[in-house]
Amino acid sequence: MEKAPDVGELTPPDRTLMGPGPSDVHPRVLRAMSTPLVGHLDPSFVEIMNEVQELLRYTFRTDNQWTIPVSGTGSASMEAAIGNLVEPGDTALVPTNGYFGGRMQSMAERAGGEVVHVDAPWGEPLDPADVEAAFDEHSIDVFGFVHAETSTGVKQPGVSELTDIAHSHDAYVIADTVTSLGGVELRVDEWDIDVAYSGPQKCLSCPPGASPLTLNDRAMDKVLSREEEPRSWYLDLSLLEGYWGEERAYHHTAPVTNVYALREALRLVAEEGIEARWERHLDVAGELKSGLEAMGLEMNAPDEYWLPSLNAVRVPSGVDDGAVIAHLLDEYDLEIASGLGDLSGEIWRIGCMGYSARPKNVEYVLSALADALEAEGYDTEQVTAAPSDD
Repeated sequence: MEKAPDVGELTPPDRTLMGPGPSDVHPRVLRAMSTPLVGHLDPSFVEIMNEVQELLRYTFRTDNQWTIPVSGTGSASMEAAIGNLVEPGDTALVPTNGYFGGRMQSMAERAGGEVVHVDAPWGEPLDPADVEAAFDEHSIDVFGFVHAETSTGVKQPGVSELTDIAHSHDAYVIADTVTSLGGVELRVDEWDIDVAYSGPQKCLSCPPGASPLTLNDRAMDKVLSREEEPRSWYLDLSLLEGYWGEERAYHHTAPVTNVYALREALRLVAEEGIEARWERHLDVAGELKSGLEAMGLEMNAPDEYWLPSLNAVRVPSGVDDGAVIAHLLDEYDLEIASGLGDLSGEIWRIGCMGYSARPKNVEYVLSALADALEAEGYDTEQVTAAPSDD
């Protein structure tokens, strides 16, 4: 190549992000990312690492010593959890009720595990009776479940019941909390979860790049006593322990700016208060849900399993889901997303997470969606009358 590319100044569109992630980033987090870099072993950065770990413990509701941000996206913390806890020859039980259960399966198989399933339709949570039956039928070493399924808008209830079943069979529990951490009630210690992983770009409203992970002592003992090294050097927690543990020895160059961002995002969580933050997400998402239903739209998940941070909305008959998404993007700089896997083309996924979970954003998305639906010939004024008592 003789001539240098003629690339202009970076000018991405100013979108309102109401999809399944990323969510809108708080201005304070953006400012934190613009502060000067230091080295990843600088004494000042070591102190920042300590603060991030303490803030993560608060947000996860855990006292786990081994609580870190993994350098990478949420899929990196997911693979760190599964790839370290699942050893060759282990049997892993994973769910079939959403897209990310399939990703659990793939990662467990790549780690050398044998995979069995606990089945449930997309749009429904796992039934503890089915989980119990799977444990009775198989000798299971690791049980993974999705607390907040981004592909279906379903929140898994009764987490403690699931962990009790697993621990009564001496199995380890891995929880996918990517779309719940910082926005939906999550109590790692109280619910007896051995390992939980998440992503920063959902309810924490932080750019991707440093992804939360926590392991209790029982799980970390399994990791450190493995006979065979994990297949990933980069995500080997026994090596990362040297960097994020007391030694602070070099392992890799941490994404310093992303750690700054995560620290500020977690400071916002602590300032608001974790329980107040859960309540805000519930209240604001409730306004969104009410507005959608007032337009005659149907939620994918029943009320008892509804996930406030990710609202899965059924696409009405005769409406082109992709055309609505394109209309919102082109006319309103507003992002929502289509369905994945079994629900592709059948739902829209509307996030209500972190800094995006604000009343003005709800008003905006409802108004814009009404316009996009009307352009598709859908009557947004339809309201189903309640049955008369007469």
